[in-house]
This record gives sequence, structure tokens and C-alpha cells, in this order.
Amino acid sequence: MISTNQFKSGLFIRLDGEFYTIIESQHYKPGKGGALVRTKLRNLKLGTVIDRTFRAGETVEDVFVEEKRYQYLYNADGQYHFMDNATYEQTSLAEEKMSAVKKFLKENTEVTVSMCEGHILNMRLPIFINLVIKETEPGVKGDTVKTGTKNAKLETGTTVQVPLFINTGDIITVDTRTGEYTGRA
Repeated sequence: MISTNQFKSGLFIRLDGEFYTIIESQHYKPGKGGALVRTKLRNLKLGTVIDRTFRAGETVEDVFVEEKRYQYLYNADGQYHFMDNATYEQTSLAEEKMSAVKKFLKENTEVTVSMCEGHILNMRLPIFINLVIKETEPGVKGDTVKTGTKNAKLETGTTVQVPLFINTGDIITVDTRTGEYTGRA
């Protein structure tokens, strides 16, 4: 058990039988009455964010979370297959659980997986990833002067905005947190 006075960003807790991570916590002392702790919590199963207020000193169940490195192998029949880098065991996840990550996931990419009691709570890609442009309008000489952008389809099927001078076949770096082009690889 952990006291609400010990809340900090990134802490994992179990509340009402669900796993949450604390996004933000703020201690608040109203003019009258006891102190309160206002929090923003992300449900790790659903991905929703809720606001919850606790009394100072109240206890909740903290959760031990183990982080492991997995390598993405392939996608077949709506299942994404991964291999544990330490034990070489393979596991698969349904496509529904991959919604946030699958946009930039390509074969042999290493991901960090947060696990608790055998359940995968969260999956994170590397912050920057190199991807090949599969389809975009051709660049025209002199386009480097303009600050415009165009759509480009990546090897994973995701579309991002890139500068006008980028061509089909170029390798670019994408920020997986925002989905934005950051530069050529």
C-alpha cells in the first residue's frame, strides 16, 4: 500500500480493480478542512484519462511493474508477434491492444513492455525511428526554399507530413510520440 502523500508522476497503482499510471498529482489545501491530492490517472487497459481527488494520507494499492525488452517479429491474422530478448520466448498480442504503437511498428523493432502479474500494461516504441518513404509526390528542383509540406506514406502504411524536397525511397526519422517528421536519416 502507498499513501497519497507519496504520489508522483509515472507511479503505477491499482484502483477499483483496474491498473492506472499517475500522469499528474497536486497537493491542495482548501481554506477549511483537510488537505487533498488531485490526480490525473491513465487507465492502462482502456487508455482513458480520469481526474480523481483523494484525501491526504489515504492509501491505495501500488503495483510492481516489470519492464522488459521485446523485439517485434511479424503480424499475422490480427495478431502481433514479439520475442523476449532475454529468454527468446515468443508472445502475441491482439491488434486491438496495439492501436497506439502499430502506426510506426516495423519488423525487428525493439519495444519496451511494462508488465504486471503477467499482463502487458503498456508498450513503448523508441522515441525516434527510421522509416522508408513508400509513396509521395515527386520533389521539384527549388522546393528546398519553400516551407510547405506534403503527405508521404511510410513503409508501415502511416501517412505523415514531410517537406517538399523528400522523395519516394528516402529514409526519414519520425518522432513516435508526436508522429512528426524530424529529419532525414
